[in-house]
Amino acid sequence: MTDVAARLAATNARIRTLAGHWGRDPAEITLLAVSKGHPAAAVRQAAAAGQLRFGESYLQEAAAKIDSLADLELEWHFIGPVQSNKTRDIAARFAWVHGVDRLRTARRLSEQRPTTLPPLEVCIQVNISGEPSKSGTTLDALPDLARAVASLPRLRLRGLMAIPAPAPELERQREPYRRLREARDALAVRGLSLDTLSMGMSDDLEAAIAEGSTLVRVGTAIFGPRPAADARA
Repeated sequence: MTDVAARLAATNARIRTLAGHWGRDPAEITLLAVSKGHPAAAVRQAAAAGQLRFGESYLQEAAAKIDSLADLELEWHFIGPVQSNKTRDIAARFAWVHGVDRLRTARRLSEQRPTTLPPLEVCIQVNISGEPSKSGTTLDALPDLARAVASLPRLRLRGLMAIPAPAPELERQREPYRRLREARDALAVRGLSLDTLSMGMSDDLEAAIAEGSTLVRVGTAIFGPRPAADARA
């Protein structure tokens, strides 16, 4: 067993344990392996161990990886900020986009999604902690944005995503995720039933699972620390 395979198995075991502790069905929680910054060889090792969903944030790096792993049936998720000049390639190469935070971006993704592919699965990113440095819509603006995104013909709005400010204690980690879950539930009352809460990473996995995450984004715990950053676009 490779190191990647061993860490992947440990991560899946941790998810199962936490799900049981918080009264969740582990089958309701999808693991997205965040492979940004790691080589295609590491992704291939994870795929050989049964992991098929991978998250990338840098288009140029991701495109090279997707091409070199084209012999595998993998599901690619774009989880970084979506720049307007890169929507065409993102719309063509990925199955999911987790970082939609404005209508203009959503419209471009919808218009540029190839008709030969199924609708692009998207999550709206919410700046749940109100950090000036973070992407994401506000909770106040979310209902109007969600309705507009849901109406676009080549997108399928699946849920909400957030990256809260770091917090050291479990209860403080849970609070922003609780607000994201409540925002998802409030949208359901307005007629928008979403099935995905993309929340939780290596350091706050328990908090996210406790608050109802259906998709956790884990990189370091599977692939180890990322190598020194290269120039990526």
